[in-house]
Amino acid sequence: MANEPWQKVGNRPVTPAVDRLALVEAAVEGVEGLEASGIEIERGGPSYTADTVAELEARWPGVELNLIVGADAAAGLGCWERISEVRSKVVLVVVNRPGTTIDASAAENPLEGWDVRMVEVPALEISSTDLRDRVASGRPLDFLVPMQAIRVIRERGLYPVSR
Repeated sequence: MANEPWQKVGNRPVTPAVDRLALVEAAVEGVEGLEASGIEIERGGPSYTADTVAELEARWPGVELNLIVGADAAAGLGCWERISEVRSKVVLVVVNRPGTTIDASAAENPLEGWDVRMVEVPALEISSTDLRDRVASGRPLDFLVPMQAIRVIRERGLYPVSR
């Protein structure tokens, strides 16, 4: 969970890290094999994937690390801080996103040099921005967000109309 998502800070309002972590913890509650981590929050400051990967590698030497990103984020990997450090240490898992395609045959292929696994999931035409807007306008999140996460959103008063 990013403490300060450097690509978003200053561009739009960012929900406090502790609230975002609580949402992820609620969303993965009871899901075998998944756990939320607050190591970026504990480290403080801007969050860079290279720092997190290095810390995970130090904590669990020899474990295969998978970096899961949407196709939209994968297309922009070239602008990430110290991306070559990340590329050499992880398997990149790219999840399809509506409206985003990655052309692996393009001259500037963002996946060049990566160990890549492509994952297809059922396409829901909804984004995190859409979900925040649904909360702000009072529309339901049922079947779009785990009920435990909806509970956290309500309890903490996240994403009010004033955002």
